[in-house]
Amino acid sequence: MTAAAEDTADLLVPVPDEDGAPFWEYAARGELRIQACTSCGRLRFPPRPCCPHCQSFDSEWRPMSGRGRIWSYVLPHPPLLPAYAAQAPYNVVLVELADAPHIRLAGNLVTSADAPLNSVDPARLRIGARVQAVFTETGGITVPRWVLEKS
Repeated sequence: MTAAAEDTADLLVPVPDEDGAPFWEYAARGELRIQACTSCGRLRFPPRPCCPHCQSFDSEWRPMSGRGRIWSYVLPHPPLLPAYAAQAPYNVVLVELADAPHIRLAGNLVTSADAPLNSVDPARLRIGARVQAVFTETGGITVPRWVLEKS
């Protein structure tokens, strides 16, 4: 096991459910997709069986550009779970998707897909900063993370 793998071995990982499983399957392929109702066309997240707008059970998974902006962020002090202490200070960002501004995904801003959670200096975090999704495998599941978009 590498040092980086040891650092993340005890971090929390998502537990996919039936409705959200396709999100994680696409993430494993390096794709960011969001569930859409095929009856009314509205995007929805988190995934669920029924459209909250028209009550249809018909849906598909639409590809997103992976671009967004930091809508909010937090620097947990102190880390709430012991496994995160070694990576403090780290960030948790809420990203508003460029393709769907009403959808926001939580994650971490990092310098590259496999970088540690604390790889971005907290002073660089800015509301509105443009970001791009990247993907990394952790705990047996591929998760989206975010990197600053190059200007």
